[in-house]
Amino acid sequence: MKIEAVDFFYLSVPEVRCVGDGSQDVLLVRVCAGDHVGWGECEASPLVSIAAWNCPMSHSACQPVRASVLGQSLNDVADIERIHLEVRERSLDLLQADHTLSGVDIAMWDLLGKRHETPVYRLLGYERAAAKTAYASALFGDAPEATYDKARGMRSEGYRAAKFGWGPYGRGSAEADAEQVRAAREGLGAEADLLIDAGTVWQSDVESAAKRLAALEECRVRWLEEPFVSQAFEAYRALASRGGRAVALAGGEGCHQALQAENMMRHADLGYIQIDTGRIGGITAAKRVADAAVANGTTFVNHTFTTPLALSASIQPYAGLEEHELCEYPVEASDLARSLTTEPLGPDSEGRVVLPDRPGLGLRPCEETLRRYLVEAEITVGGEVLYRTPEI
Repeated sequence: MKIEAVDFFYLSVPEVRCVGDGSQDVLLVRVCAGDHVGWGECEASPLVSIAAWNCPMSHSACQPVRASVLGQSLNDVADIERIHLEVRERSLDLLQADHTLSGVDIAMWDLLGKRHETPVYRLLGYERAAAKTAYASALFGDAPEATYDKARGMRSEGYRAAKFGWGPYGRGSAEADAEQVRAAREGLGAEADLLIDAGTVWQSDVESAAKRLAALEECRVRWLEEPFVSQAFEAYRALASRGGRAVALAGGEGCHQALQAENMMRHADLGYIQIDTGRIGGITAAKRVADAAVANGTTFVNHTFTTPLALSASIQPYAGLEEHELCEYPVEASDLARSLTTEPLGPDSEGRVVLPDRPGLGLRPCEETLRRYLVEAEITVGGEVLYRTPEI
């Protein structure tokens, strides 16, 4: 069978706020081949990603992603890998190509799983999907009291791990940050894992990050996530040596290709590599990173702050790795994100996420949600319509 159509659906809440919440808009991808349909999701600016699919060619290494996808054969996993290579070659200089490819790739895996009537994780070579311990992922409150209240709520809901990030953390004094971390620990209680996300706030400033280590150790924080941008390998390595291994470093969500993530594991001294299938190049690239993490002795963790569809896609690449037991679960996602699929995917009574044992990703978009949040858009160049919102 051949890929006959690839459609992009731009969804958004009515008012997008300037906060670190990636669930305020969504770019869904639908791939059609033969009698089969697959769904994927890009974790990126929707209109920019759509443009990368449709843009006019600039030269041989800057072609739209569609040039390497439409009309291609899609019968097995080898076809997905071949399409990947073609996109990398033809869209080498199109920097948004990786985000766009991510959603298309996820949809291709979903489609193949449905065609072969098997979950994606089995197509990836895993016999079963291990349950993952969900860590409740949320933003810091504006004040420690608000953070404490959030943490208490997570504890009452049965989460065994929680992460707080962004907000005011790293933007004031080290003592102010310490108060935030102490409030999170007090609210969670002594037993739960506590994780902290700095959101690259210090860029590559090791000294500023090091001032926070004492409070992190005091509160038994399992990891400090993204103290620096993904390319700051030397800063990561220097901070890891200062931390004395009491607090591991985590990062990788900013990687847009598997090689970037592999280099972080080799040179940044990470304890945890966090991969977003909606950015890295889809399930294909994420599985490559998961395999490299096993070989490197680094723990693989998903990065997901959007929808159940994205959550399923992000767990598939390491579904069978039982010792890589954590998964991110956004507890403050928008109604758009929470209602995107007809079936939920969240923690069970023991705080674990278990992938559905159904073909593909095991989830379907909810048509009512698509219609409610769909944003009509059109891209026209030289009088030619390159993109128009497709029919649902």
